[in-house]
This record gives sequence, C-alpha cells and structure tokens, in this order.
Amino acid sequence: MRHFLIEDPGGCWVAVDEAEGDNGVIGFAISQNRGPFWFLATYGVLPGHQAKGIGRRLMDAALAHADGRQGMFSSTVHPGATRRYRLAGFSLHPQMRMVGTVDRATLPAITGVREGRDDDIDWMNHLDRRLRGAGHGPDHTYMRGTLRLVVSRAYGRPGYVYIDDRGRAALLAAAQPATAQDLLWEALAASSGDTLVNCITPANEWAVDVGLAARLDIGQEGYLALRAMPPPAPYLASGHFL
Repeated sequence: MRHFLIEDPGGCWVAVDEAEGDNGVIGFAISQNRGPFWFLATYGVLPGHQAKGIGRRLMDAALAHADGRQGMFSSTVHPGATRRYRLAGFSLHPQMRMVGTVDRATLPAITGVREGRDDDIDWMNHLDRRLRGAGHGPDHTYMRGTLRLVVSRAYGRPGYVYIDDRGRAALLAAAQPATAQDLLWEALAASSGDTLVNCITPANEWAVDVGLAARLDIGQEGYLALRAMPPPAPYLASGHFL
C-alpha cells in the first residue's frame, strides 16, 4: 500500500464510515497511472457494507483517475462488479489457474537463464511496452526488493519472471512463448509443495501446456479486464502490479 501511495496517491481512495471516524475504513480502491497505462491494484468493500453503492463510487473515483487511459486489472466473477466493468468499457477475458504439486520428474534442464540485476530493468521496461503498452517503471524497483528475479537473454529472446518466496511465478513477460515456458519451468522448479500459476488467459496457452506437463490441475478464476488493448502475450500478469 505504501508503495502505491508514494508513486501515485491520486489513484488511492478509501470509503469511511463516518460513525467510526478515520479508523472506520469500509472500502478501498487502489489504482495507479504509469504513463499511458492505468491499472487497478486492489479493490474491495467490507461484506456488511456491500450493495449500498460504495463500490460503485470507489470505482468511479479510480476510473476518473485513469482519465481514459488503456487499462488492466484482475476481476472476480461477481455479477454486479463485472457489469460495472463492462459498462466502463472493459473487455472481460476469462482467466485460468493451475494448482497442485509439481511432478519433479517432469522438470526439464533449463539453460540460458540467470538471476536478474538492477541493470536489467531498462530492457524489461522496453519489453513491457511491447506487451502491455507501458513499462512497470517504479514497480520493477519495488518488486526487485521483495521478490526473486530470473531473466533470459538467450538467442535475443528476452524475458523475465518474478518468483515469490513460495516458488510461485508472480509476474512473467517474454518476447517468445519458448522463452516464457523456460521461465515458468524455472519458477516451478523453485516451488515446494503445492504451487499456483494464475492469471492465464486463452492467449497464453503456452502456460497451460507447461502446467499440464508438470501434472498441475487446471481450473477457472475470474477475468482479466482490459480496455483499449489486446490480451498481452506471452505474459502472466501480477495480481497487484498487472
């Protein structure tokens, strides 16, 4: 939360129950502008305060901050929410997720990848612009400090993946599906016990192929909501940094 407040406070909104004062936060919408790109990092209303128009007002504020920019966020299947997103001009692309324990006998030997460095961020932002219209900018700096970064520059086909402390791919981008698959395999090799690969759109079937080969189970989870842009690929979005 602090990172978003520092980088773009104008996109951060809360709803407060006046009876409880400033400590009575009952809803929030955290959105950010990154150049020509807008994303919704997180959004919610406490259960006891839903269906009262609070979510609509929060989303209106976040969308006003977008000021017509192309945008992306991960959406639930809540009927009221999806209706609101569609009316705001977002296309809803079904997402899949894959869960389970990796069959380690299926792990291939991966070459051409290495640990990421600070001097990788420039080309990573360039790759972001090719895939989603804008770089992650300061979000890369934040993620570098909280997640493991693995990159590929093999054969002129760049790509990167952030891996969390449970060995899960938190954000993946690549120039070619083959590079994306290598990076996802690298993340799966780092997993321990149950793992998760999510935010898989139909445009990213390469990830489904890897997950099935690793003996993970496939299911559905919500939508990737996009405005004025095609589904990025090869790309697995981050839930909070998109």
